Amino acid sequence: MEAQNQEVAALVQKITGLQAAIAKLPSLSPSPQVDALFTELVTACVPPSPVDVTKLGPEAQRMREELIRLCSTAEGHLEAHYADKLAAFDNPLDHLDCFPYYSNYINLSKLEYDLLARYMPSSSGIEPARVAFVGSGPLPFTSLVLAARHLPNTLFDNYDWSESANERARKLVRADKDVGARMSFHTADVAKLTGELGKYDVLFLAALVGMAAEDKATVIAHLGAHMADGAALVVRSAHGARGFLYPIVDPELITQGGFEVLAVYHPDDEVVNSVIIARKAADARGLGKEENGRGARGHAPVPVPVVSPPCRCCSKMEAGMLEKSVEFATTELSF
Repeated sequence: MEAQNQEVAALVQKITGLQAAIAKLPSLSPSPQVDALFTELVTACVPPSPVDVTKLGPEAQRMREELIRLCSTAEGHLEAHYADKLAAFDNPLDHLDCFPYYSNYINLSKLEYDLLARYMPSSSGIEPARVAFVGSGPLPFTSLVLAARHLPNTLFDNYDWSESANERARKLVRADKDVGARMSFHTADVAKLTGELGKYDVLFLAALVGMAAEDKATVIAHLGAHMADGAALVVRSAHGARGFLYPIVDPELITQGGFEVLAVYHPDDEVVNSVIIARKAADARGLGKEENGRGARGHAPVPVPVVSPPCRCCSKMEAGMLEKSVEFATTELSF
């Protein structure tokens, strides 16, 4: 135990030093100095660690909250920079691999797709008709990868509060007739959307939407009030030291918002974000926190399974069937 405490203390000290150095930067736009500091930060946070960032003291919590805000700002600048760089190509989607975290997004998107197929199968045997991504930003990698690699017939609606981010994103799909025809971008605050939310089979919630816990709870409760019964919600979270980079979402927060949490997955590789898969509960509308979800009416909550990655044999089988254009209805991995 003492060794673990020392390890946690050393990590917090290191992260505190990096946060202070990043906060002093004149700009968080990509530059050798910015890139070096954030590379060091990510390298420190990705390995397995005994730290539970939710139990740190007040000073460390304030440092962490400020660091997440700095990471959010830097991520926005990074995506805008590469969106502009990609827009200069005749077909930007042919050059997505120039983005430094390209493989991370490829693996994260594949993971989320496999988890959805594993936990949200559909008796109709078809892929989802319409998907929303909330917090898509200027470089909507997840939507682009899912549309191009995994969901060839699905329509994607991307939501971001920034019109400049959406303008950049629209330029990326201008030359691809297939993806461009299935991809739309909307400038909106998700907390003000109502009827639109009911038309989606799957909704992805980006990690940095509602960074404070109370804001995240408000967003999830709003989704629970307006999404269609049975629709899937994919929430990105963080675990361990990766909680210095992104907000941690308590699955109970999702349950209280009107969803049944089906699985939680914590990666142990270059994929930074944890993934929570949930289903909109049929009785969510009009229920308060004390009446909502699996812990309703005084009953103890049912433990949420922390799952391993989808088995590789299933993933390979699915990929082979996609290549041969076999109908999703013929496999148990279909939506």
